[in-house]
Order: sequence, then structure tokens, then C-alpha cells
Amino acid sequence: MSVLNTAQRNAVQELLRVSPVADELGRRFGAAGHELHLVGGSVRDALLGSLGDDLDFCTDARPERTLELVKGWADAIWETGREFGTIGIQKNGLRIEITTYRAESYDGVTRNPTVEYGDNLLDDLRRRDFTINAMAVSLPGHVFTDPYGGLEDLAAQLIRTPSRPEESFGDDPLRMLRAARFAAKLRFTVDPGVIAAMTAMAADLDRITAERIRDEFTKLLSGADPVGGLRLLVDTGLADRFLPELTGLKLEIDEHAQHKDVYEHTLIVVANAVRLEGEAGPDFILRMAALMHDVGKPATKAVGRDGRVSFHHHEVVGARLTKQRMRAMKFPKDVTSEVVQLVALHLRFYGYGRGEWTDSAVRRYVTDAAELLPRLHKLTRSDCTTRNKRKAAGLSADYDALEERIARIEAEEDLARVRPDLDGNAIMELLGVPPGPIVGQAWRYLKEMRLDRGPMPRDEAEAELLRWAREQGHTP
Repeated sequence: MSVLNTAQRNAVQELLRVSPVADELGRRFGAAGHELHLVGGSVRDALLGSLGDDLDFCTDARPERTLELVKGWADAIWETGREFGTIGIQKNGLRIEITTYRAESYDGVTRNPTVEYGDNLLDDLRRRDFTINAMAVSLPGHVFTDPYGGLEDLAAQLIRTPSRPEESFGDDPLRMLRAARFAAKLRFTVDPGVIAAMTAMAADLDRITAERIRDEFTKLLSGADPVGGLRLLVDTGLADRFLPELTGLKLEIDEHAQHKDVYEHTLIVVANAVRLEGEAGPDFILRMAALMHDVGKPATKAVGRDGRVSFHHHEVVGARLTKQRMRAMKFPKDVTSEVVQLVALHLRFYGYGRGEWTDSAVRRYVTDAAELLPRLHKLTRSDCTTRNKRKAAGLSADYDALEERIARIEAEEDLARVRPDLDGNAIMELLGVPPGPIVGQAWRYLKEMRLDRGPMPRDEAEAELLRWAREQGHTP
């Protein structure tokens, strides 16, 4: 047991005051002879003053008994986690998960946990990932239980395991990744003993499915301090198990081929992207593009006769590597496609400052980015990490000018919906052809004309189409 100070006791009481559902649920379980405790992240978040609408409970009741106790009381019930001992319910707008005391572990070979039910609260808390998630409040009695010092670790902003870290990570290797995720989410420090175990046991992460790793990594990158979490992944070797491209950014820098530290540059770009999100964040797609934007550099590094280092076409190679890695991590196709497109486009802007861009080039920039343009603006600005104040100011001014130019052309031409000046029906009517490949070829030709020259009068567009048709042998 641990003694709560006044502020902490008030935090728990406030949680219970605004959530009368918890006491009501506790009374239902108590009347049936069962224990019920608010537990884990719910207690942690209440103490941190950031409790949401999701509440986690644990009980000695088995899932089938829990179902009996909540039927007719809950507004909705779902049993998707029943095989793992969890019953989900909804009540008065709250999402509640009730889990039977567990002794969950891995057998060291398969990727799925073996679920064994426990019979007491202390053992259940011991098998949890970290001490800050191993606190409980009984219902309806409101007794606070903290057998592993979670309250002290919360005050010290420390991530530590209830049992030996080697034992905890042996039970579930994903907890190593969760340590980095909580470091990113809460800005907490990871206990040195935990870091040592993460480093020694990094290879055990290979026992975890790509989907579970993906989900934890997504939460890490979406945290308040993703850079801290990313550094921990690299320093412990965990990144090598599922995102080796990140560690690969640590290119050798020697006295004959100086270039900026790509790894450190990338972490700064991620931090810049987080800052530019504003109140709309976190934006995983933007953050992932910032993380992956230079992963093509190791494969494209070249040293010229003058000793200068170049990375020609690293954005093309980087886009390909990003696609491969995100596929391997089982990201949805639409998320992968958007990140890959941002990586492919992130270098396009750097020709603008030389004054070579025509209005046609601006139209293509906007059209290629499409709905990703706001993110591309942020990514490109985030990528400016030079310490040369004059150069940084110049790049910023150049991008300001580009955005102003885009705004001007958009006001004149509606760049968000660039289409040929003639649609498919008009093309078929003018050329006298049925639906088919010719119509698609003509449409693409007219779109290129539209991008090059801007909007054209209908008679001019028709004349261009007929000229193209004659050249292609499609004269009506």
C-alpha cells in the first residue's frame, strides 16, 4: 500500500465523482461476491489529470460471469477480447474494459500470448508492464493499491517494471517498445536497468507480429516527444529489428568527405514537423514522412573529386525504401501511399530559389502534391535545419514566395481541381470516337496542355485537340 497526498487523493476522488458509473459497477460486482478495481492507465492518467472517456477495470470474475453482471445494465457490450479475458461495455458515454486477473506470458517461441487467469490483484499488478501502470483503486471502497512504487515513479517521471525487466520483457517483448512509447508520450526517463534489458533482449522483438509493432510504433511517433522515443529505439538496437533504415542514417563522416549528420538532421526535422503541426497535431503521416525523408541517402552517397558529398536522387530511392518498409510493417495502403508521395516530393522545392520555376512548374507542384500540399509545405519547411542564419532566412523567404505564388495562381485558376479544358464526352464528340484508349490519351494530352499554359478558351482547346489527333493519326 502507498499513502496518497492530498492532491493525489483529490485526483482519484475527482475521477470517481465525475464517473459515478464506476461506483455503480463496483457495487454490482461486490453484491455478487467479486472484486472490482480501476486499474492501469486509468489510474495513471487520473493522477496526471488527463483521464479520458476510456476506463480499465480488473476483477476476479471470469469473463462469462462478467457478462452476466453487465447484461441489462450496460448500454452496449462487445466480446472481441473475450479470449484474452476482456469484456468491453459502454455506459453513459464511457467505454469500459473489464479484464479478469491475468498471468499472461509468451512461451518464447510463438508470437501470441498464452492467457492464464490469476486469482488476486497483487499478482495481476505484478504482470503489468510498468509500475506507473500497476496501481489500482478498489470499487466501491476507493482503497488505493500500489505495491510496486508506481506513485513514486510517477512523481519522479520514471519508467520502471514491477518485476525484473528481463522477466517482464520475456513475458511480452513488445513491452520494450512500449517503454520507448511511454518515454515519447509522457516525456519520462527510462530506468537504466530497463534500458540495459532492452538492449540485451532487442532480438526478442522478432517474436512479435508486425501489426503489434506497427501499432506501438505509431503511438510512439505520435507522442509528445517522438524524438526521445526514437533515440531510445536506436540506442538499444530495437530499431534494427523493424526499422533498420533509421539506424542506417548514421553515416560515417570523415575529414575528407564532410556532410551534415543525417541521423541528427532527421531527428531535428521530426521535431520541426511536430512544432509546425500546431493545434491540429499529432499528424502521423507528416511525422513519418519527416522520419523517412532522407532514408535514401545511405544508398546514394557519393564523394566527388573535390571531396564534396552528394546524394543524387535520394528522394526517389527513399520513396522506394519507405514503401517497402511500411508494407513490411503492415501499414494501410492509403497511409503508405501518402507518406511515400511526401518523401518523393520533399526535394522538389530546392530548385525554386534559382528563379527557374514557371507558372507551369508551380501548377505541377500543386497538382502532384494534391491534397498533401499543406503537409508538403510543413515538411519542406521542417527540412531546413542549416545553422547558417543567412541561408536559413533565404530558404524561408523563398518558400514564402512560393506559397504566395501558389495562392495567386490558385485564386485565378482553382489549382486544386486542375482538369483538361474538355471532358471525355467532348473529346469523343469532337473526334467521333467511342470510349476507349484514344479518349484517355487525348485527356492526358489536354491536361498536360492545361498545366503548361493554364486555362484555355474552348475553341483553342478544341483546336489543340484536333492538331494532336492529326499528329497521332486519329483525324475524325
